[in-house]
Amino acid sequence: MSVSKRLQEAHKQIDAKKNYPLAEAIELVKQTSKVKFDASVEVHINLGIDIKQSDQQVRGTVSLPHGSGKTVRVAAFVPEHQVAEAKQAGADVAGAGELIEQIKKTEKCDFDVAVAVPEIMKELAVVARILGQKGLMPNPKTGTITTNVAKTIQELKKGRASFKNDSFGNLHLVIGKVSFETAKLKENFEAVIEAVKQVKPEKIKGIYLKGIYLTSSMGPSVRVSI
Repeated sequence: MSVSKRLQEAHKQIDAKKNYPLAEAIELVKQTSKVKFDASVEVHINLGIDIKQSDQQVRGTVSLPHGSGKTVRVAAFVPEHQVAEAKQAGADVAGAGELIEQIKKTEKCDFDVAVAVPEIMKELAVVARILGQKGLMPNPKTGTITTNVAKTIQELKKGRASFKNDSFGNLHLVIGKVSFETAKLKENFEAVIEAVKQVKPEKIKGIYLKGIYLTSSMGPSVRVSI
């Protein structure tokens, strides 16, 4: 049976016009995941924002209680005397001069998120374009410019994730794996919704959370009751 046929069968299990209670939606996502690997579970949120207005952009961070199930590679841009501390906290790579020069030379970033102490930020100017294009530039809004490097690295390793609306006014986050228990996915989902509510722009008019959907990698989406 081809992938497309498997997906068609999965779609038959879901009523596209129905809003499902959270626990039932999670169970459907788990049941309709037909791939041979442990698929990610994703939440997609349609926001009632005007994306043309700079003061209606939605951006923030969330600490997933049970992590995302993904291995997060962290780079720490710190002075030499903090390298050992950063690596002990879980950083995959740490440093300043040599690390920055390597990125400048190769334009490669073998990590998923970068943190930096404030005093190193000026040194990152030479690779700001490279990091920025990959969405890896440390930013105070995502808590990745920090004076407490060890704590930040540990939180990122445990499942702290950043989010930002796309050009269509939607948010997309991974909240776990299909193999996660329903209760753990539920708690991760609830943490995401609470975090998104906390950063609601003041000038929003009308409905803020217009639609929330759960899906697995390559699986059908399930609309969740708000």
